[in-house]
Amino acid sequence: MSRFARPPLVTEGAALPRERQLSLFERLGNAARAIETEDPAPLAQRLFFVVLALIGLGLVMQINHAATTQEPDVFWGQLVGQMGFRIAAVGALLVGYKLGPQGLRRFIPAMTVLSFVALLLVFVPGFAASRNGAHRWLEVPFVGLSFQPSELARIVLILWVADRCIRLGPDVLDMRRGVLPMLAVGFLFFFTILVETDLGGSLLFLVCFVSTLWMGGADLMKVAGPVVGIGGTAVLLVVTCVGYIRHRMMMWFGSATNHQVERSADAIASGDFFGVGLGQGLYRNARVPYLDTDYVFALVGEELGLFGMLVLLGLFLAFTWTALRFVLSIKDRYAALCAFGLLLSVCVQAMVHMQVVTRLAPPKGMPLPFISHGGTALVVSSLAVGLALGASRSKPDPLPR
Repeated sequence: MSRFARPPLVTEGAALPRERQLSLFERLGNAARAIETEDPAPLAQRLFFVVLALIGLGLVMQINHAATTQEPDVFWGQLVGQMGFRIAAVGALLVGYKLGPQGLRRFIPAMTVLSFVALLLVFVPGFAASRNGAHRWLEVPFVGLSFQPSELARIVLILWVADRCIRLGPDVLDMRRGVLPMLAVGFLFFFTILVETDLGGSLLFLVCFVSTLWMGGADLMKVAGPVVGIGGTAVLLVVTCVGYIRHRMMMWFGSATNHQVERSADAIASGDFFGVGLGQGLYRNARVPYLDTDYVFALVGEELGLFGMLVLLGLFLAFTWTALRFVLSIKDRYAALCAFGLLLSVCVQAMVHMQVVTRLAPPKGMPLPFISHGGTALVVSSLAVGLALGASRSKPDPLPR
């Protein structure tokens, strides 16, 4: 046909050819495949700088809170302590990056046993550090250091379930050889944390454990039944039988009130758009407890206003989005699975904290990662992110994905 020939005529009423419209899941699949070709190193670098920004913002808020609530001699001690913990957090990031999930893989069985022993020691006199009627803290004798073993157990069990899923291979789909043994170990840790009593910590553990198990290849329908049946029943029993947890649920439904919850909401409302200014907040000295820890998001809202809350929320959204792309770009399956579970634990914890403070979830004492006052929680969260970032140094898995 000549290149000057006229195109064939289309008869009237004939359907014109058109491109097939992609569904939402097809578009998401194409986007995921495009991300899988990315280099994880630049994404790891972005995550590192986002965490540094969060640590820096947390240091500003903690110094500001201590300067206006503590005596000068106490303030200087807290200042040195907070700066020391922030430096230790950066060190944990770097150590975690250097080790990576592969560096700890050979020690996973021993770490799993030690984590469970540490969970049991919170009930043993001499090691237990009971606070507000809860046995969540373990005190190291002759050192004066206390921490929550459930935070370390969450990291260790994520590494454990990821390792088991890879080692099982196709057997991870089998109920008897794959799903049930792993769920049995997960429920053992879940119930141990639950009876401390730490409902929020146990649920956070279960969400991260089950999500990693599912991403590791387990059939969702096989996992959902035992989790909903056993886990849901245990949670209902705790909510029904434990008085202060039942009272918190009543507060969320509006049938009971609490000074801390009400005043924290007032603190956020007083901040308006740009806040009252650093050091100018009044609610910290109005007997509102834990404004620097479990309700630090309210402190940000009071002093930095809606603008500060949106900046903090934006940092965590940037963390979540970059973490998703980072996990999809990792070529080694074990490293990618570990990074998914570790980064998910930080994202879910931040989400729960913000929901509790803004009264979108029942009251729960859960710190905001990298922002709240505290040492071991900050270091553990940084270690989790550092281990996830270390996955970018893993070599591609020789097995088919």
